Amino acid sequence: MSVEIEQVLQSVLSGIHPPTGPLSCRPIGGGSINDTYQVLTKDNKRWFGKFNNAHDFPDLFVKEARGLALLNQQQLFRVPTIAACSQVGDTQVLLLEWIDSGPQSPRFWRDFGQSLALLHQVTSTSFGLPENNYMGALPQDNTPSPTWLELFIHRRLEPQIHIARTHGLLDETAHRHFQRLYQHLPEIFPPEPPSLLHGDLWSGNFLCDTHSKPVLIDPAVYFGHRSVDLAMTTLFGGFAPAFYEAYAHHYPLPPNYREQWEICNLYPLLIHLNLFGKSYLANILNTIQRF
Repeated sequence: MSVEIEQVLQSVLSGIHPPTGPLSCRPIGGGSINDTYQVLTKDNKRWFGKFNNAHDFPDLFVKEARGLALLNQQQLFRVPTIAACSQVGDTQVLLLEWIDSGPQSPRFWRDFGQSLALLHQVTSTSFGLPENNYMGALPQDNTPSPTWLELFIHRRLEPQIHIARTHGLLDETAHRHFQRLYQHLPEIFPPEPPSLLHGDLWSGNFLCDTHSKPVLIDPAVYFGHRSVDLAMTTLFGGFAPAFYEAYAHHYPLPPNYREQWEICNLYPLLIHLNLFGKSYLANILNTIQRF
């Protein structure tokens, strides 16, 4: 950690938890694009620090902090408290509350499903968000749109398809399949009010705290179709059945919810295609060819 960054952290933490004393950092694995550390004060107070290049990902942590704040405003989930969000030279820094993990009680997944159902009932006059943010390492266009399909097609799928085609990851035939899919989307997604979304709700973006309560981290928030969040939970392992049962009890699912989930997952799969390569192509092609 540079002297400048340590001075910023010292200044912030001294106002929160004086006296701070010398800081030490322990690297933590698991971050895909950020350098992550456990930051310790002299008296063993712990914080979670994230560091990244400010020029490669402009305002990445500013957007994340605003997303966490928006989720926190709803008072439905615990989210990490933001201690600092600063830029020091070419480095951006996000310092968050350290949250210890605990065991999942029998009620954990039911509480999680209920809270997400209530979050999705927080609505807006349009789909999107007044500002753009990030989905992982890629910019996410949240330009407000009057309908879900306008946002989904023009702000989600088409930008990722353009990137994939530019890099030779998708061919013209696949693009034509997407165009045909768009014609069927109005019948698959009947009108539904916008829902406040976490936006990147896979198994790596939540914690279970020591009180066995779900904690949301790393959001990519916007107002969209609730199937986006539910679909993402099925990628990379899925959530426990009690989660989906509780969700459906508090916000009933449409009869064709599995179709909606499969189509919504085209967006994160395209992002993974663009970030990590063709191992994700088969799942994309299977979906668009089937519909």
